[in-house]
Amino acid sequence: MTDTTQFNRPENRGNEPSGSGEEPRKTSTTKRGGGDPASRGRTTIADGVVEKIAGLAARDVLGVHAMGSGISRTFGAVRDRVPGSSKSSVTRGVKAEVGEVQTALDLEIVVDYGVSIADVARAVRENVISAVERMTGLEVVEVNIAVSDVKLPDEEEDEPEPRLQ
Repeated sequence: MTDTTQFNRPENRGNEPSGSGEEPRKTSTTKRGGGDPASRGRTTIADGVVEKIAGLAARDVLGVHAMGSGISRTFGAVRDRVPGSSKSSVTRGVKAEVGEVQTALDLEIVVDYGVSIADVARAVRENVISAVERMTGLEVVEVNIAVSDVKLPDEEEDEPEPRLQ
């Protein structure tokens, strides 16, 4: 009995000469799935993610005392004490509009008394844009800053006093 099974030999598909003395067949290799792995699929970034990044980056700037208006900080302090509260204090004073490739941000800040508001706003813009673009890959088209208050050295915090039970 003769074994006619051929192992590890390329098949002749009709486009190569047959017979002895033929050149080895040249094969091209193709990637599975085709294309760059980074282009296979879509990444979406929620508004809240950009808001957290921007809020943390803004708070890192010297001269920023707090984020948000006085009322939102007061309500936020109460909300932070409630277990399971939905909105984090990190995003207080930050609003983001996120598109597919761009984002725009609105920030509301409280500055410390004695600092240059223009310098603080410039530093906040630079820090926020750098952090958001680096972490998300989104282009930041604008960062609007509203200074809602100035923290005086002798002012007490706007935290509500705890109630006696």
